[in-house]
Amino acid sequence: MSHTPHELAAEFPEATDKIHELKTTNAHFARLADEYHDVNRHIHRHESGVQPASETHETELRKRRMVLKDELYAMLKA
Repeated sequence: MSHTPHELAAEFPEATDKIHELKTTNAHFARLADEYHDVNRHIHRHESGVQPASETHETELRKRRMVLKDELYAMLKA
């Protein structure tokens, strides 16, 4: 497992099978999951100092991650 915080499988450990299923059967879910992954990786790089960014940019990324997480959660619970 990745050491990057907030990975989907770590956020929703009870839904790992459903995450995999939806990634392979639902193009919209897969796109959102890919975007979540990309945003999360950017945040991790900023937080770890690998790729510095302004606080404003980090805040925008965190807000986007939260919106994506909410959307993905809704799809997982549907």
